[in-house]
Amino acid sequence: MVIVGAGEAGCAAALGLRANGYGGPVALIGEEAQAPYERPPLSKPPTNGGAIEPKPIVTPSGLASAGITFLESTRVASIDRSAQTVAVGDGGIFAYDKLLLATGASPRRLNGLPTHERIMTVRTLDDARRFCRAVRPGVRLAMVGAGFIGLELAAFARQRGAEVVVLEAQERVLKRGVPAPIAAIIAARHSAEGVRIMANARIVEASLGPSQVAIRLGTGETLLADHVVVGVGASPNDGLARASGLACDDGIVVDGSLATLDPHIFAAGDCCRFPVALYCGRHARLESWRSAREQGEHAASAMLGDPAPFDAVPWFWSDQYELGLQVVGLAELSAGSVERKLRDDGLIVFDQAADGRLLAASAIGPGTSAAREIKVAEQLIRSRRGIDPALLADGGVSLKSLLRPEAIAGAAS
Repeated sequence: MVIVGAGEAGCAAALGLRANGYGGPVALIGEEAQAPYERPPLSKPPTNGGAIEPKPIVTPSGLASAGITFLESTRVASIDRSAQTVAVGDGGIFAYDKLLLATGASPRRLNGLPTHERIMTVRTLDDARRFCRAVRPGVRLAMVGAGFIGLELAAFARQRGAEVVVLEAQERVLKRGVPAPIAAIIAARHSAEGVRIMANARIVEASLGPSQVAIRLGTGETLLADHVVVGVGASPNDGLARASGLACDDGIVVDGSLATLDPHIFAAGDCCRFPVALYCGRHARLESWRSAREQGEHAASAMLGDPAPFDAVPWFWSDQYELGLQVVGLAELSAGSVERKLRDDGLIVFDQAADGRLLAASAIGPGTSAAREIKVAEQLIRSRRGIDPALLADGGVSLKSLLRPEAIAGAAS
């Protein structure tokens, strides 16, 4: 077995093969000159000035004890599907019975922004360390993009004393991530900390000076920044798959078991687009720590012959200041939403299908205060039951009680 990519999905698959009783050779190939590490902490570095340290997914000794061959600083150059081999950059060849592509994603670049050390993205450990070195009291930071990572980095920078402006092309923050009421709470919290959020901001040009970057907007306003951080999403690393003739569409296309059109090749994590079983097989590509881990575990079983479909409910989270945000499910097919107030000024928003099935829930509150409601919401989504929206909105009704049959508003189609 060969696994390309030593992130969350790749490591979960490698360990999953052993957990499922596979005793043959397993090679885990990673491009970075690092042992496998968690990526979520990279956008949530310590605000006390301490150095950012990697949190290992699994140590090299742990991989070795499991009989897994780990190669770091190794780039896979090509796949020969007919010979069932992969070639690495130094000329080495690895044969496989089954191959897993867990190649992740790379930050999107923004047209009009030149390549320069003052203009950065944060995706790797080296990126995060460079960002932390740049952020200090009084530094002017322009964050391009108001998604989860961009806002987490903005919160960190402001807590470190930087002057922060967030430029968002959409009409509000987290447009693709959470409902408007949740986004409004996040935006207000940033504003209270002194972060300037500029919505509908179109960058026309960025020019480099000796010690700063000048950003000209469509309104004619020019902003000066010491550093610019671009957080406008990520593109799947599917070039290797494309070059080998596998189907790709904003990610490596897989079936429900995470297999590609080649039955010997699978894909998992940020690089793959898969049919979401709970949403009528609607294809999605998720950039989520938990999803990557779950897909890696599922791919391990699939590589060993288990054809069961991947049916986990998508889940995301973000920490900004003292607020914890959690999202479960996918709201793209929502026919309407209802809100419920939570304790400690928290809020949860439910998105439902036309037949009353719960599709998604987004919650925010201090710390992990919303976690309990999100866990119940995940059960409600999985139940595929129609639920009376008035019951979802009523804070006096226990969410757990909605798991009982009498709460059904109509059978799921």
